[in-house]
Amino acid sequence: MRRFESLEEFGALIGQTVASSDWITVTQERIDEFARATGDHQWIHVDPVRAAAGPFGATIAHGFLTLSLLPVMAESAIEFANVRMGVNYGLNKVRFPAPVPVGSRLRGHFKLTTFEPLEGGAQITMEVTMEREGSAKPVCVAESLSRRYV
Repeated sequence: MRRFESLEEFGALIGQTVASSDWITVTQERIDEFARATGDHQWIHVDPVRAAAGPFGATIAHGFLTLSLLPVMAESAIEFANVRMGVNYGLNKVRFPAPVPVGSRLRGHFKLTTFEPLEGGAQITMEVTMEREGSAKPVCVAESLSRRYV
């Protein structure tokens, strides 16, 4: 966890990787819960027997499940003092270059790309690269926008 005492301190790091998250293990239970929540019950995600004979040899996480881990990754990576609220403002670009087989451990690396002061806070754009332990290719690369208010 990297702590920043002010938004200005954070904003001075444009172009730098500012933090990395803790590792998160993607379990079959998490995949199944995501399938129930979204209605996406494709066999490649929820049928371990069928998926074992499929292209990845096991079930894989939904791409949107992988993306949905971004907030918990950010929470374990970055802390702001004196910020009363943060909100998700959206995404500019998302790609899933590699699959996430069940049992994978993932973590996110956060690179600050833009920092725009706003009245009472700032809009922050970060390139988030999610890595899978033992894989050369990232599993998700996303440009994430958030707003932080003091």
